[in-house]
Amino acid sequence: MDTIDYIPRLVEAGLDNDRRLIESVSLTVLRKLKKERPDTSAQIAKILAKATKGETTTLRSVRQQPLPVDRETRFSLVDLEEPLEVEDPILDGRSIKELNDFIGERRLLETFYKDGIEPSNSILFTGNPGVGKTYTAHWISYKLGLPLISLNLATSISSYLGRSGQNVKSVFDFARSQPVVLFLDEFDAIAKRRDDEGDLGELKRLVNVLLKEIEACPKSSVILAATNHPALLDRAIWRRFDRCMELQMPGSRERELLIERHLSHKKYQVSDEVRRYMGEHSEGINAADVCKLCEHIKRQIIMKPEERIDFIALSVLYSFARPTTKEARRTACVGLKKDFPDLTLRDIAQTVGVAPSTVSRYLDERE
Repeated sequence: MDTIDYIPRLVEAGLDNDRRLIESVSLTVLRKLKKERPDTSAQIAKILAKATKGETTTLRSVRQQPLPVDRETRFSLVDLEEPLEVEDPILDGRSIKELNDFIGERRLLETFYKDGIEPSNSILFTGNPGVGKTYTAHWISYKLGLPLISLNLATSISSYLGRSGQNVKSVFDFARSQPVVLFLDEFDAIAKRRDDEGDLGELKRLVNVLLKEIEACPKSSVILAATNHPALLDRAIWRRFDRCMELQMPGSRERELLIERHLSHKKYQVSDEVRRYMGEHSEGINAADVCKLCEHIKRQIIMKPEERIDFIALSVLYSFARPTTKEARRTACVGLKKDFPDLTLRDIAQTVGVAPSTVSRYLDERE
């Protein structure tokens, strides 16, 4: 087809308010004009990039548009949050690199469009509870300067035939109307495998709607989904996302950095030795619980101003990671005395949750 042949499709897409088709056809026209009309091609790339960033004057503010609601109950189907500043997520190096690559791509939209390349706009996050999937979604919203629209499962999923699909479509229609970050948490609730014979036909129809809506979402909006149960997702769902990222449980270094961040104020600072010890001996505690641990330390410091901060921190650590076997308790007692010689038998006993005589016996056995 010649370039002129695409004009009717552009007109039709514009009248139908189909942003995804406008983007797709415009990108095709851009590629065809690149050699013959490089200036025009570059101008189209600039317009596409500007629209994708949400900078066009014709886009209405998200605040001015009514949020999508369930037709029967009139309850809102989404929660809207402004892109508030949040600190960078503390994750493993591979995940941080992939996230920064995604942000970098979104900031080079015009360059991609000039080369006729579609930018990525979707990530599927998997991982255990508490590893930072929701936090990362808020961070992406902040870094891109786009409002975060979160699907409300309680109001979106209906027992009435076809209603759930209609609600999901309404949410995507809203996401298509202006640049936003659409966050689909607990994604397995609406994207379950269609070969699961135990599920109702309504849920299978919902997956079909979801596949179509993700495919039709314009590049101006970002789609983020998160699940703790990736094995439950329909196989076709994975292909709809540009990136699939498994966020890992924090390692000792990540846990130490989280502790350092949350106990950074002078009033709550622990010693470097205690911070490193906590990072090394909090294995199996997810990022969210490390943050809770730090908040508990702050409360204890305020409640017990006469206590040493390091002692409070160690006590709270072992209240979260209480040794459950005799060998684990022995290891904890011996390790605490080795790393912190100034701790008394009573201090160690109170920290680990054993009697002082037991601590004495463990230390004698070591010698």
